[in-house]
Amino acid sequence: MKAKLLEGKILAGGIKEDLTKEIEGLKAKYGKAPKLCALQVGDNPSSAVYLKAQSNVSSKLGIDYEIKTLPAGIKEEEFFSVIRELNADDSVNGIIIQLPLPKGIDSKKAVSLLDPLKDAEGMHPANLGKVLLGDLSIAPCTAMASFKLIESTGIDIYGKEAVVIGHSDIVGKPIALMLLNKFATTTVCHIATGEKGLLPEHVKRAEVLVVAVGRAGIVKGEWVKEGAVVIDIGINKIGDKIVGDVEFDAASERASYITPVPGGVGPLTVTMLMKNTVEAFKLQRTKG
Repeated sequence: MKAKLLEGKILAGGIKEDLTKEIEGLKAKYGKAPKLCALQVGDNPSSAVYLKAQSNVSSKLGIDYEIKTLPAGIKEEEFFSVIRELNADDSVNGIIIQLPLPKGIDSKKAVSLLDPLKDAEGMHPANLGKVLLGDLSIAPCTAMASFKLIESTGIDIYGKEAVVIGHSDIVGKPIALMLLNKFATTTVCHIATGEKGLLPEHVKRAEVLVVAVGRAGIVKGEWVKEGAVVIDIGINKIGDKIVGDVEFDAASERASYITPVPGGVGPLTVTMLMKNTVEAFKLQRTKG
């Protein structure tokens, strides 16, 4: 069996079409487009590709977009003051803080300072709390992209064995909650699982497997259960190649669906950022 590819670009296309129509309607109703502001500290090459993608997609959808670049040596309180200013700026509907931030700036505190209704990446504690309750109106972008790809298979995950490898706040924990809310029997693996040598046995029973570690080939293809849905979020550079966390070729011979790397979760993540921005725009007009 050769797995079907879950290409984020294809799924993103349909969502973008819907968003374009919705944004046109919002412009007609309110006389303005949603606006997203990206906060960048210093010149961070690792953020450049993501920022370019944000700019391209927002332009095509009709979302106003601004990159606010701050000096690399900015003090923490100065940075927090900029966040407060953007919170108070009615022309800005969505804010994304480009990570990582320089040493000396607490990224968790920075995200917590965002107005939850302007948190375009869905990482404010209030929005993470909503995910716990099954409210995905503004949810973490990469986790939501992964969840959408799982849904796109049409497979009913009720009661299925789901395994998430990686327990980060931005991906692992929220996708685990999303799966739990759909009644998947969900296991979360992390560094301690690997240290105990238990990773293979968890992977081997996973009917839905989500991997977000950032270590090339940490999941061996031979471990993948026949017919599993495999969502590989890892991005790793090996020589001149970009590869995921799962041994793609071997896993493709066993899985029913698998995301390519690149081209899987990534293209859909930016679309989820735009979707959150549009949702934020609407929520800001109905609050109170």
